[in-house]
Amino acid sequence: MKPIISLFFIVFFSVSCQPIADNNPMNQPNPLPENNMENNTENSISYLALGDSYTIGESVSESERWPVVLAENLKSQGLAIEDPKIIARTGWTTNELQDAIEREDINDTYGLVSLLIGVNNQYRGFPFEQYEKEFVALLNTAISFAGDDSTKVFVVSIPDYGVTPFAAKSDTAKIASELDQYNLYAKTICEEKDIPFFDITPISRKAKEDSELVASDNLHPSGKMYAQWVDLFIDEVVGMVK
Repeated sequence: MKPIISLFFIVFFSVSCQPIADNNPMNQPNPLPENNMENNTENSISYLALGDSYTIGESVSESERWPVVLAENLKSQGLAIEDPKIIARTGWTTNELQDAIEREDINDTYGLVSLLIGVNNQYRGFPFEQYEKEFVALLNTAISFAGDDSTKVFVVSIPDYGVTPFAAKSDTAKIASELDQYNLYAKTICEEKDIPFFDITPISRKAKEDSELVASDNLHPSGKMYAQWVDLFIDEVVGMVK
């Protein structure tokens, strides 16, 4: 009987280890990264990146996440910047990011803070008024993490996922219009607070014609697109931390 038992175990184990299909990639949780490796070099610049799937880099490697690419670009220009601490997860809305920040119980001050949030509010059909209220609160929190120095904070616009294969059967015009509303509001608030607002949405819309700008999940940006985002705002960020 031993050979039969061994064969059963092998078959059961191989079947049980098959990956479960993802039926909702916009809301699939990508685990928070464990403590990012940080350089403790004296006088180095610490960096905190707040967001959702676009900040954690759903479906791309860790090295292709745009906050990581940004940090590497800054290092290449001779700036002593630590590897970014990322608080982000796929599917997070503004209130979920707020809750996560509270759980982190951060007491440190950072030399650079970024914020990119809101796509899941739109995707889930949350009231726009909720975004208006919570985006401002998150931006104020970001400023506090920068030691109340708003010159060390920047916001990245929400990309348009409506141009991706994932949204092919959706009302793409409605998606674009609503995301434009979100981004216009965020831009207006940033201008009031004199905070840089980097509009990467036009780059995201190039994915309609260039499939290489979309990750393997047919929804999120590829490493190629994230690199283009960083190219857009690297010079301004250099000026913020010099």
